[in-house]
Amino acid sequence: MAETADCVGQEPHPVDDDFFKEPMKKRRRSDRDQRFRAFPSVEQSTLKEYEKLESRTRRVLSNTYQKLIQSVFLDDSIPNGVKYLINRLLALIEKPSLDPIYIGLFGSTGAGKSSLINAIIQQAMFLPVSGESICTSCIVQVSSGCCEWYEAKIHLLSNQEWKQELKNLTKLLHRPEQLGREEEDAWDRDDAVEEAIWKLQMVYGNGVERKSYEELLRAKPKGKIPTSRVITLKAEEAGELSLKLDPYIRTQRRGWDGGSAETQIWPLIKLVEVTLPKSELIPEGVVLVDIPGTGDFNSKRDEMWRKTIDKCSVIWLISDIERVSGGRAHEDLLNESIKACQRGFCRDMALVVTKTDKLHLPEYLRERKVGSQAIQSQREAVLERNEMIKLQRNKVLKEKLKRKLPTDSRVLEDSELVYTVSAQEYWQQALLTEEETEIPKLREYIRRRLLDKKRRMVTKYVTEAFGLFLLTDSFSCTDNLPNEYLHVNGLRRFVEEKIQLLEKAIDQCFAHIVQPLQEGVQNARSSYRQILGACLVRSRGNQGFHQTLKAVCLKNGIYASRTLGRIDLNEAITQPIYEQIDPVFGGIFRSGKPSDGSALMPHIDAFKRSLQEKMTEIGIRNGWKYDSYKKSFLIQEISAILGGLEGHILRKKRRIYESLSTSVQNDLKPCYEEAAQITGKKACERMKDVLRRGLDRQVDEGMFERAQERMQHQFHQLKNGITEKVKGSVTTMLTLAWSQGDGLYKELADVKSECKEMEKLHRSLREVAENALLRRGMQDFLLRMSPSKSGPPKTWI
Repeated sequence: MAETADCVGQEPHPVDDDFFKEPMKKRRRSDRDQRFRAFPSVEQSTLKEYEKLESRTRRVLSNTYQKLIQSVFLDDSIPNGVKYLINRLLALIEKPSLDPIYIGLFGSTGAGKSSLINAIIQQAMFLPVSGESICTSCIVQVSSGCCEWYEAKIHLLSNQEWKQELKNLTKLLHRPEQLGREEEDAWDRDDAVEEAIWKLQMVYGNGVERKSYEELLRAKPKGKIPTSRVITLKAEEAGELSLKLDPYIRTQRRGWDGGSAETQIWPLIKLVEVTLPKSELIPEGVVLVDIPGTGDFNSKRDEMWRKTIDKCSVIWLISDIERVSGGRAHEDLLNESIKACQRGFCRDMALVVTKTDKLHLPEYLRERKVGSQAIQSQREAVLERNEMIKLQRNKVLKEKLKRKLPTDSRVLEDSELVYTVSAQEYWQQALLTEEETEIPKLREYIRRRLLDKKRRMVTKYVTEAFGLFLLTDSFSCTDNLPNEYLHVNGLRRFVEEKIQLLEKAIDQCFAHIVQPLQEGVQNARSSYRQILGACLVRSRGNQGFHQTLKAVCLKNGIYASRTLGRIDLNEAITQPIYEQIDPVFGGIFRSGKPSDGSALMPHIDAFKRSLQEKMTEIGIRNGWKYDSYKKSFLIQEISAILGGLEGHILRKKRRIYESLSTSVQNDLKPCYEEAAQITGKKACERMKDVLRRGLDRQVDEGMFERAQERMQHQFHQLKNGITEKVKGSVTTMLTLAWSQGDGLYKELADVKSECKEMEKLHRSLREVAENALLRRGMQDFLLRMSPSKSGPPKTWI
């Protein structure tokens, strides 16, 4: 999910050059129709209705904006109410039609992420695939658009970012002069050393690993690096673009030399964006993201890796059938996925088991413990095994999610958390039908998420636009009373009292985290030595770990290795705290309504309802008409203002969640820096000793208690941010609602036709929703009545 802009704290802006700028031009009808090609006809009809409703709303908003701009263009002084209205109109006009849905495919090397994307987009070898080694070397995003060409944009590290990586790589390759034979052998086998040499040789050629940082700065890369640091590739056909793209994103084997200039700059690539033209399988608005499993040694790429995971609203954990039953790599990736639900925008996740056609029939029959019916074929065995995997993994996954997430989390409501797919069988269909490969089911999953998001977005958009037109009517409303001033002040006092109550409720909500934090800190104090010891034992003792440990220290406790996996000392040390707070933390940011007051959003919803009820009460008591424009505007605008808080809260959530490990990392930074400088004999043991002593010292000085305080401070800042935004926005709104005496313009009368049109559009929301429900019911009925599509594939002679 992309970040949602704040809709709160919008004080009237002074008039400047941007005030009179033109809104975005509307999308052409032919382009709009192309967006629906990936949907069945029933869903296309629903989407077209919502699209038409949105388009007409944008047109009404744009016409109103132009009329208001023309009416005030030559005036020296513009009333606050008109400024507010014009700015809000422009914000709605330029609001994106739909924020992309990012679906992250997260899995270890060889899990089949690229093969799965290829099958979903119906392009067999579009992204490079390999079952034997790491294939995709960077984050790759695949989406569809209304363009005519296949296009790829390859984003490179900036010059400064590459210089920083060069500096770290040359530090890793600085070989101490006085090493014993055993230490020299261990140094040569070190994972970090091998990877550093590999990268430098790819960019600059053989022998460069012996050059200094200054010499490498003067060296010329073998490949051409554009000054823009962006490479754009275009092609008319998918296969043509695939050939052009392959050398940029395929990881080359170590020890390999030669090849094209493109293969020689892949260590500089941090992101690849691929756009498909007018896809009939992937709807516009969905981005499939191939995410490497461990992150990267380069700070910028590693930061992008983490941020990419966090912005995904859906995560598919990809694991092949032979690794799904356990193993450290699978568990690490599952834990990282769950953390994305805690700290990021992720609301949905699933386990996608790949390569499910792989089965050795005699072995399966010998070990088979379920079912009395005899297995007659390889196909029957694969289908039975897949169903068994679904039942087992669905139960295990739900149990783990329940321990980490609130009980009312959306992901726990899904009956189906596990999919068993086979990209190979999707193309060959030797054993399974297309439906049985479950590739079509994943496409349906994507369409369902997009359709639901579009429905919610248009409903919110039309409702918010309708609220603005109620404001224009409230300007000319005759409901004013002689004691209007008293009502404004009374409402302000009411709002201030409710904000104070909201502050207390938020304090009580956030207080639920204190005890788990304290318990977690005690657990961390008692277990940190054992955790650090486990992190410092890799490979065979110190063999092949000397420079890897130095890499960890150079990167302040974090090293992402393509072979050893991700090492994060800061996160490991704080894990006992996270284990204690995770369920409570998730509960604070849940959307449900727990009875213990532990969730934040219900308190904000209660505040909203109390204001809306007060508006209704004042209207009834003081003679406003039941359908008073003023009352309706206030109720609608309160919803818009407080609804915008959710995006603000989600953005702050990540910083709060990561504050524990960030605090520990900052406190341990001097230890990491000291250890990174160590060279010579027994350097590995000496580095470990520095880390142990440094960690002991920091713990004795209250490192975990400081981390607790910093997290609680972040919660306090969030509370202050919420109340300040609410107070400023609601106060401004109340002032505007009673601003008829501010010399407002008779020219506003010329938007009455737009007001009537907007009212019709708002009423039609219910009709569109009812039509969608009716179509879905008819579709389900026809599917139930139609013959089953399942069964063995046809044999062609």
